[in-house]
Amino acid sequence: MLEKAGVRGVFVRLGASWREIASRAEYPEALRDTLGQTVAASALLTGNIKFDGSLSLEFKSQGAVRLLFSECTDRGRLRGLARFDADALGEAVNLASMDDEMLAITVGSAERGRYQGIVDLADSANIGEALEGYFSRSEQLPTRILLAADGERAVGLMLQPVPGEGGHSAAEEDADAWERIGMLTSTLGTAEMLETLPEDLLYRLYHEETVLLYEPKSLAFGCTCSRERVEGMLRNLGREEVEATLEERNGEIEVVCEFCATKYLFDRVDAGQLLTEGDTPPVSHTLQ
Repeated sequence: MLEKAGVRGVFVRLGASWREIASRAEYPEALRDTLGQTVAASALLTGNIKFDGSLSLEFKSQGAVRLLFSECTDRGRLRGLARFDADALGEAVNLASMDDEMLAITVGSAERGRYQGIVDLADSANIGEALEGYFSRSEQLPTRILLAADGERAVGLMLQPVPGEGGHSAAEEDADAWERIGMLTSTLGTAEMLETLPEDLLYRLYHEETVLLYEPKSLAFGCTCSRERVEGMLRNLGREEVEATLEERNGEIEVVCEFCATKYLFDRVDAGQLLTEGDTPPVSHTLQ
């Protein structure tokens, strides 16, 4: 919290968790850094709201970057991946220039259900700018988001005016506060973001704004895959396709999670059992 300016923030600094995600595939440097920024962004957004569930960012296109996906749960578990056309991918990644591109924010909560918002990528050079535009248009809330990533770290900073009574910003008492914070933030470079510890960086930038730091929250790589989820996927494929796959693969189906590389094996007995369970009609009870 920048108390003098009436601005709240979230700062994310990923080390081992990001390196674990990045190590899952041989990503070209520019795409790796873009994926790192996307992972940091999902953690930023999760840290900005209170809910029970997960928040994901998903970019899809028909261009060189086919998919960028990152997810962070309320318990601080992160995962992410990218799919791409290596022949079409250049030295730089411009998501807004892809064909049929789409960026979605999805929040899944046990209490609130599932919500999805579509982010406009037009005229946005990167994920951070696109999310700033989303908050401005959809939430009518000025937002500043800076993201940076390399092979070692993924870092993000998110700033917003504190909403007050009647929807007014607490910074309105200081008419220049948001502009002042924006000017200070604009001096922050990528190398400084990646190399400087959060406490040092925030005090260096905003020492005149009375920086209040809250208890940090740990983040770690974690996958939500499970055998039960894979079984559900196979049931959705249907008996005919599952049996055809068994024939093609010598009586065994292997499903490998792209996020954590966990392998799930199903032989004919396993597949027959789960398909039979899927075919079983619900039991009807008559109340007396």
